Amino acid sequence: MTRPRRGPSKITSTPPRSSGERVELAGIIAADWLRHALSARPSDRARAEAAVTGLYRRLGEPAPDFVWVPSPAAARPVLLDAPHRFRPPRLRGTEAPTRPADWPLVSRLANLVADLRDRLDERTGTAVVWQSWYGTTAPRTMTVPEALAAGSPVRDVVDAVGRHPLRTTVDDAVRAPIRAELMRSEGEAAALTWYGQHDAAWIAHYDVRARVGLATYAHDDVAHLGLWAELARSTGWWWPGEGVCVMSERPSEIHTEPQPGALHGELRLHRDDAPAVRYADGAAVHVLHGAHVPEWVLTDPTPERIHAEPNVEVRRSAIERIGWARYIGRAGLRLVSSAPDPGNPDSELQLYDVPLALWGRPTRLLLAVNGSVEPDGHRRRYGLSVPAHFDDPVAAAGWSYGLSGEHYAQLLRRT
Repeated sequence: MTRPRRGPSKITSTPPRSSGERVELAGIIAADWLRHALSARPSDRARAEAAVTGLYRRLGEPAPDFVWVPSPAAARPVLLDAPHRFRPPRLRGTEAPTRPADWPLVSRLANLVADLRDRLDERTGTAVVWQSWYGTTAPRTMTVPEALAAGSPVRDVVDAVGRHPLRTTVDDAVRAPIRAELMRSEGEAAALTWYGQHDAAWIAHYDVRARVGLATYAHDDVAHLGLWAELARSTGWWWPGEGVCVMSERPSEIHTEPQPGALHGELRLHRDDAPAVRYADGAAVHVLHGAHVPEWVLTDPTPERIHAEPNVEVRRSAIERIGWARYIGRAGLRLVSSAPDPGNPDSELQLYDVPLALWGRPTRLLLAVNGSVEPDGHRRRYGLSVPAHFDDPVAAAGWSYGLSGEHYAQLLRRT
């Protein structure tokens, strides 16, 4: 569990002199935001409520009544009990109000922050480069010295160390499995959820750009962004409503590991003996090496449960949990043939025949070794379902890449 450092809520610009100094500062700021995003300390309720009140006042609304719950799962019954407060009504045609001032509070708040981000995007240049951002991968696949030496724009290198790791870690690897596990019941999906500490990625992007001297913002936008920064530093998820705001505590435990091949501090959830995320009321999320799994994968991964599981990623995690050798023996898989893996030196491809009763269709299983190294230094074994007509594991491996066996055999190295 990480204890975040207290930082100023005001977004300020303190530009360093050189590109290297800017990138170094961006990494420091991003690491501080990551500590807040992964904090397992109790919420600072006074700061969180003050920030929400500030947002309500920007909408011309009085401070709401606050309802605190121990976890996002505990928020669900509160949201469902008064749905009209937390979601816009479903209106058609002329029933819909045309003036933003007449919109429901949840819609006005979403519009308020969308307008803020549009203005900040314009000042940072994000609106111009947004469409090409995901194509700008070079600085993210290099070390900082390599990226700077290659002539990558300092803006892209700053984003590689300041924006991308937070998006990859917080949005994708942490927030997504928590939402999938704890907010999956019908009914609450239409409620507007804000993520407090797990909104850190988008807030930090604007903070980093300003503090390394790559953007300046209007005074009122600085104050507005500061309210969101306060929420990210002080609390967990929250749900604004008409006259009431539901606030969730942060997790009491959160466990991570480095993502494979991480160059800029990217993390993913992982714990193999208990939940990777746990809240004080017992709400929990189980994650193995970044894969969101049900509890049985950790506690009782039997072949029967594995074969009944429709999710391929869950099946893979469960098999790895009991070990491939043990699974193959218990499931009655028959080895068809094996061969050295041309795309992965010193590794072997193994092709197994799968009993029809297991997967319900004729198929074979190709067991291979991952080309990428895991954080602990080993290479993970994984299985791929391939058509039953394959007898040659090299040809089956080629098929999985959309290649012929002959072309796959010419690979120097796969990932």
